[in-house]
Order: sequence, then structure tokens, then C-alpha cells
Amino acid sequence: MPVFALVLLGVFAEIAVMVAVGNAIGGLWTIALLLAGTLVGLSLVRRQGAQTMAAFSEAVLRRQQPHQEMADGVLIAAAGALIMVPGFISDVAALFLLFPPTRRLVSRRIARKAEAAALKFEHERRFGAGQVVEGEVVDVETEPVIIAERRELR
Repeated sequence: MPVFALVLLGVFAEIAVMVAVGNAIGGLWTIALLLAGTLVGLSLVRRQGAQTMAAFSEAVLRRQQPHQEMADGVLIAAAGALIMVPGFISDVAALFLLFPPTRRLVSRRIARKAEAAALKFEHERRFGAGQVVEGEVVDVETEPVIIAERRELR
């Protein structure tokens, strides 16, 4: 349900921004701006995708694991999907993903979250779900308790 609410909120925000821009510069100019943004975005997606594919091929040829290149490819694909969605907010988010410095920030954050989730999964797989409380077992030897007299309950 939270994802649906987030998507719905995004749609309303996109419409509100498009209406505001349309009121400011006119309907035809708004449509022209959306088309220009899509064309520029698609050319950036194509260029960044080609560079990432070249970096991926180079990493494979050097027999290195192409983790960053794969993450870049996924984020560029997400940017391409955002560019295709009509709206200014999605275009800005796509441009954010298309520039390499900001894309690195996003991929590092995703990698940290994925690593934390993997560690949590491994911990739950080994020890079960729940909290682990560390402690020590202390063996105390005491004398047995001997009851000499028994009282009757009334």
C-alpha cells in the first residue's frame, strides 16, 4: 500500500507542476518543453548507456567483477523509464540519475542498504528471527535443600 500511495502522490505532483508551468508559459510551450526534455534525456540515456556498456566490457576483459558498471546500467535504465514518463519532476529525477557523480551517490546508498539487508538475512538464517542476547552460563554449586519438617496446609 505505501508504494501505491507514493505513486499516486507522484502523479498528483507531476500534474500540479505541469499545470503551474502551463499557466506560466502557456500550454503549447509546456508541451514543447516536455518533448524537448524527453529528446534530450533520451540522447543522454543513449550516451551514458554506451559508456557504461564499454566500461562493463572492459571490466570483463580485465577479469574484474563489474559491480559498479552493473549498478550504473540499472540506474541508467531507471533514468530512461523516468524520462519516458511525461512530467518535469520525473525528468529532473532522471537527469539526477544520468550524471555520473550523483549516480555514484545513489548506487553507493543502494549498495549499503543491500549489504545491511544481506547481513540481516544471514543473521536470521543462522540464529533465527528475533533478538540475540549475549551472556554467560554460570554454574553455581549449592548444597541440596533438605526439608526437616512439613507443615500441613489448612
